[in-house]
Amino acid sequence: MRSIWNGAISFGLVSIPIKLVNATESRSVSFRQVHTEDGGRIRYKKVCELDGAEVTQAEIGKAYEDADGTMIPITDEDLAALPLPTAKTIEIVAFVPAGEIDPLQMDAAYYLSANGVPAAKPYTLLREALKRSDKVAVAKYALRGRERLGMLRVVDDVIAMHGLLWPDEIRAPEGVAPETPVTVREAELDLADALMATLGEVDISSLHDDYREAVEEMIAAKAEGGAGVAPPEPETGGGGQVIDLMAALESSVRAAKEARGEAAPVTELRPRKRTAAATPKETGAKKSTAKTAAKKTAAAPARKSTAEKKQPATKQPTPAKKTTAKKQPTPTKKATAKKSTAKKATPHKRTA
Repeated sequence: MRSIWNGAISFGLVSIPIKLVNATESRSVSFRQVHTEDGGRIRYKKVCELDGAEVTQAEIGKAYEDADGTMIPITDEDLAALPLPTAKTIEIVAFVPAGEIDPLQMDAAYYLSANGVPAAKPYTLLREALKRSDKVAVAKYALRGRERLGMLRVVDDVIAMHGLLWPDEIRAPEGVAPETPVTVREAELDLADALMATLGEVDISSLHDDYREAVEEMIAAKAEGGAGVAPPEPETGGGGQVIDLMAALESSVRAAKEARGEAAPVTELRPRKRTAAATPKETGAKKSTAKTAAKKTAAAPARKSTAEKKQPATKQPTPAKKTTAKKQPTPTKKATAKKSTAKKATPHKRTA
């Protein structure tokens, strides 16, 4: 791979000569602008707006446009005279845990290659130190006429550097979040968790650009004299606003299982019952329960009489008669006569 920058890593008093190589490349299909009538290329010409003359690259310089439109010329000598310690040096300023780097700051990625045999030992030292510390290095460097921020980390056996945006280049997410208050139910969260678990993990290397492949197939078909690729069939029944979020989540879980070849049915999670507010049906159930309790209370004397029936001293053939005869029986005439006879038979003591 061709290097785009030569310099050194400044690691305290250690200097590591390195070469900077692009770690990524664009695979997008590029198009040319053409004249639709005859297919001729459309090219841009660099023209001076004052005299209308076309100029070459050697005649083009730099200038800063002031607020009032005035152009302030800036030469390469002006820029070279500025103090820029990182012009040819990647200066490590700190070592921090990788979690402290906001992914929003991530920019272009590069590989750092040891430049020459003498650089192999300090290069390996820095690489192994980063591995053992489980940290990344924050560095400053200059590239394409400006100073930048970078992050050094280990990828396999190579030190990679990610260009970082400066903190003041990250915009605050003001007015992006939904402004209307939204309540998410536990059942919806449960289904979302089930969908995440069903989708599971994926090997990033297995993912590819389907659209780019379709473009390449279309170009190949037209190059062979064909009419390109037939448009896809319009989808029926899809699109639009999702009305039932629970149904959409359940369908998503089911589709994810089918895509993975799992024939197991999806267990639909329904909202959990709340005990705070009772429905009219539940209120009716409470009333019936109260009526049942009242009936049980009314039947309590009958149980007592049954218990009395079990005592050996009293033997009654029917429990119902015993229940109705809880009160003391009214004395009969025969019993009254016996009582009065007993009183007469008792001698009275005479007083002297």
